Amino acid sequence: MRRDRARVRDFWLYRYAPKVLDTRARRFPPIEHLAAAPGGTYTIQTVRNPLDCNDGFNEAYYGRPDMLLDAAARQGCSSWSFIDDRVRECFDKILRRDLDSGAWDEEFGHLRRQPTYEGSLVIVRATP
Repeated sequence: MRRDRARVRDFWLYRYAPKVLDTRARRFPPIEHLAAAPGGTYTIQTVRNPLDCNDGFNEAYYGRPDMLLDAAARQGCSSWSFIDDRVRECFDKILRRDLDSGAWDEEFGHLRRQPTYEGSLVIVRATP
């Protein structure tokens, strides 16, 4: 499985922590380049993350934003380690404010009831 860098920034987290997702996107080559490298044909299939996924990457918490306020949960995603403490503190403050006010739920609350999420995680199958 790989990350499709073109889809990384489509996640709600981009509004709250763009530097985290920009860092993540830069770490991956364009998925089409990776898939075409062996030659032949390829398919790219998005992976459906379940709402109760506990794998520890950002999109695993697509419908549980409060989990990303937990520093231990964020440690499961390496891109958080590449940003400074001020960015993390700002993220915590703004997301907590939007969760407390209901602003997050107003815009993204449907994700709390969505059984799966197709984000940037993909399976690439190449055939020579």
